[in-house]
Amino acid sequence: MPTRRKLLAATAAAAAIPAIAACGEQAGAARMTKQTRRTPGRRVNLVFWTWVPLQKAAALWNKQNPDIHVTVQTVPANTSGGYQKMHAALKAGDPPDLAQIEYYALPEFMLVRGLTDLSKYGADRLKDSYVDWQWQQGVFAGRTYAMPQGSGPMGFFYRADLYDKWDLEVPRTWDEFRQTALKIKKRSGGSYITAFPPVNAQWFASFPWQRGAHWVRTEGDTWIVDLTSEESLQVADFWDGLIRDKLVATIQDSQGSFFKGLQTGQLASWLGAQWQDALIRGNAPGTKGKWRVAELPQWERGEHASANWGGSSTAILQGTRHPEEALKFAHWLNTDPASIKLLVEAGYGWPSAELDLKESPLGKPDPFFDGQVYNEVFQVSDRNVDTSWRFSPTTTQSYAHIQDNIGRVVAGHGTIGEALADAQTKFVDDLKAKGLDARSAR
Repeated sequence: MPTRRKLLAATAAAAAIPAIAACGEQAGAARMTKQTRRTPGRRVNLVFWTWVPLQKAAALWNKQNPDIHVTVQTVPANTSGGYQKMHAALKAGDPPDLAQIEYYALPEFMLVRGLTDLSKYGADRLKDSYVDWQWQQGVFAGRTYAMPQGSGPMGFFYRADLYDKWDLEVPRTWDEFRQTALKIKKRSGGSYITAFPPVNAQWFASFPWQRGAHWVRTEGDTWIVDLTSEESLQVADFWDGLIRDKLVATIQDSQGSFFKGLQTGQLASWLGAQWQDALIRGNAPGTKGKWRVAELPQWERGEHASANWGGSSTAILQGTRHPEEALKFAHWLNTDPASIKLLVEAGYGWPSAELDLKESPLGKPDPFFDGQVYNEVFQVSDRNVDTSWRFSPTTTQSYAHIQDNIGRVVAGHGTIGEALADAQTKFVDDLKAKGLDARSAR
């Protein structure tokens, strides 16, 4: 059996990163995956843990595949309890067959051998059905451990009615973004260009990512943490200035005050992932026809650099007794056109499957977005994501340090650059606590 040093290989891009060192971290699965021989005429029952409403897609599968029944069980989202529940089930030896695991968390599950090696069951033959960079999220040491489900290419949602009212151009660069923020402050009587969530490290990380920073890289078997590169500090200084000059609303995203801001026009725009179209639509229904989408502002005019926020896999946990059937369902879920249509309606994100946008439900004019085929913007965004960005096996706890520190900045203590410098030290400590070799880049 491969050691953990050999298992943790490629994440965001196909380049190798160090495997897990032999350390004090214990394997998290009480039992290993084993295929049960099928009994003719006997139904296989699979359990799928997710926080996305995938019940309609599962119901369609069950109708078409009566011999393999999938039960969807809703768990708390990611670090709100879902991942803790998954780790507990692995340790207890009674995991679900399938689970939704975000791309950033896959190395964490690999660290404890919590994922099934799907290459043994023919997953590699399915690779060409998927967007390559998403496929690579589940590949470690050349073996496939998770099926890609969806991602979150970033874009600029904006209220076209308000931009017209205030005689504003959509900002194409970050310099223009600041100038637009100043104009909104002067002309609106209380609105902001956007929100700056005090506690959302994944959202914030998308901007250094777009700028070309790499928070994690490796040299041999050593993890290098670099939150204070020139690119990251340029982004930090930019947002520090917006917060200092009260040009952004420091309110948490995806909460009541945030959605109220979208509904009332207090927030004239939002820098968000593609999957947030459903959140805006569902929580600001009175703004139908007033929204449009543009690319992220750029550091250099004419570029199309982008980044990703979110994205999940359909993983098959270690310990299932039906890996072949689970893989069959996972592949169908994320590539079948009828399933994708239902997933899009559920707001699950940008598909992982290669698709013809014009022939998909994502490629239609949308009345909520003033008839714009707004997913054309996200298709460009998805094609311009820097796929060399990587995640460490401590991303969950390490990003928590960043959130805590930035929260203190918003409360008036220090700068974002200082927050990143402090978090960098803690990030390294997190990796060392797992028995891994790690150091700061500077």
